[in-house]
Amino acid sequence: MPSPNTITVSQLQRLIGLPDCPVIVDVRNDEDFDDDPFFIPSAFRHDFNGIDALAERLTGRKVVVVCWKGLKLSEGAAAILRTTGIEAETLAGGTTAWKEEGMPRVPAAIIPPRNEYGQTVWVTRHRPKIDRIACPWLIRRFVDPSARFLYVTPSEVAGVAERFNATPFDVEGVFWSHRGERCSFDTMVEEFGLAGEPLDRLATIVRGADTNRHDLAPEAAGLLAASLGLSRMYKDDLKQLDAGMLLYDAYYRWARDAVEEGHDWPAASRKG
Repeated sequence: MPSPNTITVSQLQRLIGLPDCPVIVDVRNDEDFDDDPFFIPSAFRHDFNGIDALAERLTGRKVVVVCWKGLKLSEGAAAILRTTGIEAETLAGGTTAWKEEGMPRVPAAIIPPRNEYGQTVWVTRHRPKIDRIACPWLIRRFVDPSARFLYVTPSEVAGVAERFNATPFDVEGVFWSHRGERCSFDTMVEEFGLAGEPLDRLATIVRGADTNRHDLAPEAAGLLAASLGLSRMYKDDLKQLDAGMLLYDAYYRWARDAVEEGHDWPAASRKG
């Protein structure tokens, strides 16, 4: 009989990428993780023996705890979190079931090192328009929800990256940037192992808007217009990023769930 505190692979997959996705905590031991060093998108590792240390950080959040098979490690860690008042579930079948069902998996080796607060830190040019909002959205929704983004003078990106152990993106000559006709968002979707119909569709729109190729997708012109509008509305880059998160949340839900839906006026009259 299924436990009342479990979530299935298909149920969790539908939540990933959404702003209210539960926090996913990977408590696999080192041996199991080393055998399969990939993450469920947005997950982070934590020692199952020290799960109590997460209680304050997770207060008020829904949590899914995952281990290799969804058995003792995740069951025990989730049970401990529930004693602290946290709504915690386990993933049925664990990371093994996630892999067997062919779901996207983020290679651990490609994720930049985290700082002392458990965050990845990224740096790019200030005054963002498209890629420099789209990429942070992708990272926060699918890789590291706690990621920190630094927007600085273009000439100082390399120096800030070196001095503050930040990962540069969307600048020339770095790994996380444009490649040929593909933009930085394309690079991240591919390298993070997130390719699939919704994000591939969104990537085409981002590429069209970012490289002035509106022929790639009719939605590209709208994304450019909205992005330029946001850049005029906000002088503070981080406030612009906060507003842009909602914009990309909407585009992602359209790309995932609503591409076949249209709208017209007046509404078709009903017969009878």
